[in-house]
Amino acid sequence: MSDQRRTRLRLEISREAARLFWDQGVAGTSGDQIAEAVGLSTRTIWRHFRSKESCAEPIVMQGVVTLTKVLRDWPRHLSLEDHLAADLIRLGQEAPPVDMADEMLAMKMIKLADTEPALRTAWLMACDQTEREMRAIIGDRLGRPSDDLEVRLHAATTASVLRVLDEYIGAAVLAGEDLPEFKDATAVARRFAQAIRRATGGVVGDPVA
Repeated sequence: MSDQRRTRLRLEISREAARLFWDQGVAGTSGDQIAEAVGLSTRTIWRHFRSKESCAEPIVMQGVVTLTKVLRDWPRHLSLEDHLAADLIRLGQEAPPVDMADEMLAMKMIKLADTEPALRTAWLMACDQTEREMRAIIGDRLGRPSDDLEVRLHAATTASVLRVLDEYIGAAVLAGEDLPEFKDATAVARRFAQAIRRATGGVVGDPVA
């Protein structure tokens, strides 16, 4: 099986597992049920995942794909606010990297992770990937190696900001709450950028020469 096909299959399994976890709980969902929902044998499920809870990992990772891609494409001559606003508006007009249905499933798994330690592990693994991405992005903007201590500290801080805001927004969306501070792309960009600036003492956010 090619890597691309394996990735697609893992994501499809993850989608069905996430739907079952949300509808009937993690404890109430078995590997056999996940396999039946996808139309595969249970043995095949265990070839791709070490446990039923780990089936949530690919869909949870989808939850960070869009934002990390936007940050990876951040031009050096733009502020974080301007880049986020422009790219979020563009994504609203084009097909985003991640389907909205997958984004919603990711939000549900992140919310469920509040009470399910095994799912919390999947979410924290996704956050760790974000931190690794931010090391490269921030290191490039500061002209320092990605393993530089200051770069790592700012990357960890930025990743924490993104995690908290993702959890906050996801919980509010699932609860049907109105979020005026995130009413449009410009407002979202401003909120995220301001939080990152404050958390990093203003180091991350400005254009660089």
